[in-house]
Amino acid sequence: MKKVRLAHLYPKLLNIYGDRGNILALKKRCEWRGIEIEIDEINISDSIKEHDIYFIGGGQDLQQIEVSKELQKHKEFLAGERDRGAVFLGICGGYQLMGHYYQPHNGERLEGISLLDAYTVAGGKRFIGNVTVETETSTLVGFENHSGLTYLMGETKPIGRVVVGNGNNGKDKTEGARYKNVFGTYLHGSFLPKNTHFADYMLELALGEKLDPINDEIEELTHNSLINKAY
Repeated sequence: MKKVRLAHLYPKLLNIYGDRGNILALKKRCEWRGIEIEIDEINISDSIKEHDIYFIGGGQDLQQIEVSKELQKHKEFLAGERDRGAVFLGICGGYQLMGHYYQPHNGERLEGISLLDAYTVAGGKRFIGNVTVETETSTLVGFENHSGLTYLMGETKPIGRVVVGNGNNGKDKTEGARYKNVFGTYLHGSFLPKNTHFADYMLELALGEKLDPINDEIEELTHNSLINKAY
């Protein structure tokens, strides 16, 4: 039987706006296909072993401070996992910590783990609302609620172009980031249940093969109802 090993990083601290729904989406989409999925919750002071997929959700600055410090212990290991082809998904605060750093308005810089060549600084405006993003192959939808402004550099490229909403920084029309199999995005809501094709893409990267199709009629209706919906 095929098997996917998934690590949910720091769910007790970073699980805002229903980000756990992303884990549930991956779990169910494996189960519906007869694929075994092993989910490990990694909390503060836990060790981290090799996994196929790593997920880290969003949270407030206070929680990000604690997670930032903890992640430094695993920075080298997680960079190695990225380089061997493991799949990562970071949402909002988790996305910011996958870059080089996040600089709040007040307080010390929060160091990231540099899986992405990106950095984030606090902005003066909060971006709130639905988002529609066009990628090279599909459309993504979700809900953003952040004041951090993220900028990409080097070989890290955006997931797509913002059609509705603000995305990474409200200026360059980019949303999210990708380098190798590492993905970051500001889309909550939860992201993967609203974009099941992206959930399957992550699983295909993790397994190294195409998945059998399943009936996504209801999921596609939900997805399509949110395209270009601003509020």
